[in-house]
Amino acid sequence: MDFCTYSGLIRLAEVPYLVAAPIGFAMGLAFIYFLAIRWVFAHRRLADPRLEFAIFAGIGVAGMALNQLAIYIGVERVALSYEAAKLVSAGIVFCFNFACRKLALFTRYS
Repeated sequence: MDFCTYSGLIRLAEVPYLVAAPIGFAMGLAFIYFLAIRWVFAHRRLADPRLEFAIFAGIGVAGMALNQLAIYIGVERVALSYEAAKLVSAGIVFCFNFACRKLALFTRYS
């Protein structure tokens, strides 16, 4: 969802890549939360789903900042295409988001 929105906004709507990136990123946030609580993580630390989603989204915002930085470096400094920079960024941000969310929200208390 993220990549298709990002690429479509750039290629079809001529939206600047640094504007298209957070729009695509935001489009996937609720979908990823749903997948995380249904199929990925077996344990949840918080009983309040609103607080859980707020923390989940906060980690996502940090990931979006990392996404913007990685795409900018990929396009402006390394001369990658918009899509190649996004793919590199996606790998970095996936690892960051997964690890932070797993540790903060989806592990049992020790």
